[in-house]
Amino acid sequence: MNILCAGINHRTAQLDVREKFAVREEEMTELLERLRGIDGVSGAVMLSTCNRVELYASGLCTLKALEGFRSILAERAGFEAPLYHHDTPQAVRHLFRVACGLDSMVIGETEILGQVKKAYSIASESGSATRSLHKLFQHAFRVAKRVRTETQITSGPTSIGSVAVELAGKIFGSLEDRRVMILGAGEISERTARSLQSRGVRSVIVSNRTYERAASLAAEIGGMALHFDHWEKAVSDVDILISSTNAPHALLTPEKLAPFLKQRRGVPLFVIDLAVPRDADPQINELDGVFLYDIDSLEQIAAQSLDIRKQEVIRCESLIDEHVEGFLSWLKTIHEPRPTP
Repeated sequence: MNILCAGINHRTAQLDVREKFAVREEEMTELLERLRGIDGVSGAVMLSTCNRVELYASGLCTLKALEGFRSILAERAGFEAPLYHHDTPQAVRHLFRVACGLDSMVIGETEILGQVKKAYSIASESGSATRSLHKLFQHAFRVAKRVRTETQITSGPTSIGSVAVELAGKIFGSLEDRRVMILGAGEISERTARSLQSRGVRSVIVSNRTYERAASLAAEIGGMALHFDHWEKAVSDVDILISSTNAPHALLTPEKLAPFLKQRRGVPLFVIDLAVPRDADPQINELDGVFLYDIDSLEQIAAQSLDIRKQEVIRCESLIDEHVEGFLSWLKTIHEPRPTP
């Protein structure tokens, strides 16, 4: 039995490429079914985040799995993805490094483990996670837990949201008197909101398509919830707009923002777009008084807080090596039939 990992990430593709291949949660089950239909594939788990789209597949012929995955992605995006790929044992090592946050834009980030767990959960519920994939991901979760508890890899800002808040602090200095709007109320938005709260921000508006979720998050951080249909009217009153929705198209466009910018009387608006696909049309950066930062813009800021975490990477790699060897020893002992659809 072989394990394949194939995908694109922030190191191999720019944001404008990655967003074309992003998979929304509601699409995942259908895509997994297609992946399982590839000749030679016995099981599949798909991971799609702001920084990566990856397939982890078990099967006898990883070449067929790779070509099938490449074809499916090209069909979705209209062009061929610049895929990297790893076979056993490097595929195993790659997943463990991803789960531990060592392959992230922000080394040691904590959000990625939850995203890996979610990807595994969806695959398990859809029946596409085979015995070897179950074991693989359980090993990944164990090594990630050890890395968090036995090293200092999570020292400093360790999430995209916390880096975004650090950026806001560099721009404004004190954030206590700044007014912030957050579009979206998912995990990244929640972490960003808590980072804002820790920096003393007292005025936060949360707007989400599901108002109840926005209200719940706003209540937790002492902010105010706003119905999604009304967020545009509040743009004229905020200093920082942070967006992380699951919208399939841009929400922040020149046409939408321009009318409200006139009411700001020259006060700058800083837009931090954490979504993939992007919520903000890059052209809004051409509007007077608008300053746009996206996921890739945060990489330089993230790099500035790496010194302590880089010293811990060697310890993390040693822990990962232990778990890779353990999983490979187990993998040699099994014969895995193809699951029934």
